[in-house]
Amino acid sequence: MPAAEEKAAEANSAVDRLLDRVIAAEQRMMKILSERNPIVETYIQEEASASSSSKEGRDHYFLGRMVLINSINYVSFVKRSIEAPVVVESKPKGRLPFFKKAGPATEAQEPVAFLPVGFAQMALIDSKSFDRKSYKFDFVRREFLGDVRCLVFDVAPVAQDQAGKFLGRIWVEDQDACVVRLNGTYTLRSEDGVYFHFDSWRVNTAPGVWIPAVIYVEDTVSQKDGTGSRSASRFKGQTRIWSYDSQSKRKLEELTSMLVESEGQVNDNEAKQEVSPLEGQRRWEREAETNVIERLEKIGLIAPRGEVDKILNTVVNNLIVTNELDIEAQCRLLLTTPLETFTIGHTLTISRGLVDVLPDEASLALVLAMELAHIALAHPTRTEYSFNDRTMVEDETVLDQFRFSRTPEEVASAMKKATVLLANSPYKDKLGGAGLFLKALQQKSPSLPRLIQATLGNDLTMYLKTPEFMDLLAKAPLIEDSKLEQVAALPLGSRVKLEPWANHSYLMKTRSIALLSAREKMPFEVAPVNLKLSRLPATNPSKTAALSEPGSPK
Repeated sequence: MPAAEEKAAEANSAVDRLLDRVIAAEQRMMKILSERNPIVETYIQEEASASSSSKEGRDHYFLGRMVLINSINYVSFVKRSIEAPVVVESKPKGRLPFFKKAGPATEAQEPVAFLPVGFAQMALIDSKSFDRKSYKFDFVRREFLGDVRCLVFDVAPVAQDQAGKFLGRIWVEDQDACVVRLNGTYTLRSEDGVYFHFDSWRVNTAPGVWIPAVIYVEDTVSQKDGTGSRSASRFKGQTRIWSYDSQSKRKLEELTSMLVESEGQVNDNEAKQEVSPLEGQRRWEREAETNVIERLEKIGLIAPRGEVDKILNTVVNNLIVTNELDIEAQCRLLLTTPLETFTIGHTLTISRGLVDVLPDEASLALVLAMELAHIALAHPTRTEYSFNDRTMVEDETVLDQFRFSRTPEEVASAMKKATVLLANSPYKDKLGGAGLFLKALQQKSPSLPRLIQATLGNDLTMYLKTPEFMDLLAKAPLIEDSKLEQVAALPLGSRVKLEPWANHSYLMKTRSIALLSAREKMPFEVAPVNLKLSRLPATNPSKTAALSEPGSPK
């Protein structure tokens, strides 16, 4: 008996040490988060309620920056709310609910407004009191998430009557005891606010460091309809978090390296030509282009050059070569979800959300041809951005001050040119899928206005109104949901994988799965998250150094 008791005590002590490591690792992660201000983007799709007279759903979009000081705060870049009045951020004590009543639009209707800060806080278990005194842990099993073996625990607050406490399940990787996934909700609901159910995933960015990356939300909200009766509206959404690393810090490190490695003064004896007015004009436009792209990359809205850019550039080069165009063009990836494109100088920018939903390469060629046409037609660049002070603005005002949409006249001429570019391209006989995509976009755009509405550039609906698009739509096959082999558009998140620390983008490598029903097509829809987790190699000097500064966890 004494030996058995000693063995049990030893086992309990091991469990205690493990849970203490879990709590310590979570505190280290919050320390990192408090020293960084990542970008947070939330996109929500509501389904039409069964009792509603409208058969269409609606959507919501938020983009901002997360600031963790005691509790999570939110600095908005753009606010889009269908309901009036506009959501007003508030800072009450404790946790914020994920939505609040926005005030009655009519005597019989009580609309609700989603709070973006509430979705940002789903990145954390508990920002104030995640400890052994406040929570109880029940071991469930061991489980692999991708390549990472995890210990699974059910977690519940000791005091069930406290609001805003996490209630659900956590996955803890078995090397450094870091939480890599949390699935559940927060305690208590009331008539004035609701905590929704969520599934939050983290990724490994340095040895022993796992940071929040993607959160999936699915739940219902209750509200009064036009008749005064209460109905439930179902919704689903995704929150993506990225841009933890500061580009300003990377630039300072680059300068330091240059100064240290400098070998002295460099003499350039090459004869210089005088600059003509035409060359001066081109350089002036290129300066505006450079200033804008660098500012958007610095804020974290444009990804550094990478794998996705190479794919986009290949399609653009196919269009340039087959049309014998004497122009230069490069592509960059805008990291946001709304489906949009824009051109600044010779840079074609396309959003991550649009790349995600395009079904094939011909559809991608169609979208890029529209923007390449603006360059081929020499449509003007907004040269006010050549003055550097125009881009020296606060992050939260960039989307208000930067707009690169084209005039209706420029769109009309670009579409005529794009038709010619495609007719001479390798994609000329493959545009049936592109037309099918446009039909699906046309069908969905009334119910997904926030997905179609551009933040910086051109709404795709501008091009849908042109005669060239109408002709392409007329030639496209009919959309037949019963045909499982016909895929007009993909779900959001189908193509691009984002590394959230330094914003590097990659194409997802997924296996092909046969559809079982039309419901599984999910065109333009938010889908649940299921990341293939893996650990970074033990040696990653840049990230290890970034996380080993004074004040950062070692």
